[in-house]
Amino acid sequence: MRSYLIDEMLPGQVEQLSLRLQERVGPGPMQGILWFELPQEVLTPRQHEHLSSCGPFLLSLETGSTWIKLELLVRARQTFRCDCIGFATQEQRAYGINMVDAAILELGLGV
Repeated sequence: MRSYLIDEMLPGQVEQLSLRLQERVGPGPMQGILWFELPQEVLTPRQHEHLSSCGPFLLSLETGSTWIKLELLVRARQTFRCDCIGFATQEQRAYGINMVDAAILELGLGV
């Protein structure tokens, strides 16, 4: 799995970051998981074609006690297997990483 990992964080930093990101994207499907819904402007042509049948399209962020991991696999909320699911494009990666990095800067976390 391709991912963006930030580790060696203090537990309080992980909690702060998770709460800040939840303010932006809403609660995740389970504790320790957040979903970043990708905006339509970063979707691939195939994802646009499948938006009504498979979408919305998501990146998944997982939190541990001292780390966060953004998976760089674009998932579809309505299905598990389709050719519209795949590794994030450069634009999609930038969107997800920028969301995480912006929250870290806003909180003043030294990671």
